[in-house]
Amino acid sequence: MTIKRKTKTARPRIAVIGLGSMGFGMASALMRAGFDVAGFDVIAENAAPLAGIGGEVAASAAEAARGAGAVVSVVVNAAQTEAILFGADGCAGVMPPGAVFISCATMAPDAVRGLAAKLEGSGRHYLDAPISGGAARAAEGRLTILASGSKTAFDAARPALKAMAGTLHELGDEAGIGAGFKMVNQLLAGVHIAAACEAVAFAASMGLDLRRVYEVITGSAGNSWMFENRVPHILDADYAPRSAVNIFTKDLGIVLDMARATPLPVPMAGSALQLFLMTASAGMAREDDAAVAKLFARIADISLPGS
Repeated sequence: MTIKRKTKTARPRIAVIGLGSMGFGMASALMRAGFDVAGFDVIAENAAPLAGIGGEVAASAAEAARGAGAVVSVVVNAAQTEAILFGADGCAGVMPPGAVFISCATMAPDAVRGLAAKLEGSGRHYLDAPISGGAARAAEGRLTILASGSKTAFDAARPALKAMAGTLHELGDEAGIGAGFKMVNQLLAGVHIAAACEAVAFAASMGLDLRRVYEVITGSAGNSWMFENRVPHILDADYAPRSAVNIFTKDLGIVLDMARATPLPVPMAGSALQLFLMTASAGMAREDDAAVAKLFARIADISLPGS
């Protein structure tokens, strides 16, 4: 009698480059979905927790990407994305033919199109896939992903997208379209954060109970997602960066560059950018973006929780 032994099915390998709060959460979601995850971050302490949940910590982007059917890049901007792909120890040259690079950085559409053309010329695929939702939703596999690219890129990326996204928007068949949608989102997000911080400072200047202000406004027409999400940081005097001030100096700067090239006036985005720049210049660039409220408080000499 011959006994047939069950063969162990190999888990698909995926690389995650950039293991900050968002990237680590996405790596966790991918591991729960059955992927073998290899991760890399230029900051060693960001990468170390991946080993604690059973992932592989790689010494470079190239080492992480070798043999991976998909590479998820969760870095900050176009320059970092280009370095991850084509710099020393970059992953473009070692990705298997037919593999897909899933780029989650926020950048201008023109920058996306240039990177995609260069990578796709080598026989690999590029999916433009900026993300929204925050670190908690990243860890839960419930991000909103604004994706665009070829059908082949989508097909190659779909198992990973399914693991990471609560909502997947398929926005077009060319890289760069997703980036355009993300810049619309960032214009609104930056303006809404600045407005929420201004409103809290205005309430504080009248001596109102800020927790009651939050309770009332979140049930009223003046509410926004950013007011509801960021004002608790102010109430708790907790400015640990979920999304830092310098993210919006970058993103709103891209919005203004794009609008100037059109040309299109974007006065509210411009005003919000100046507030983020002033907050960064006041030494709060790496604090949570709700720190714009502290800028208002300093200017007007008013008290916020914790001050």
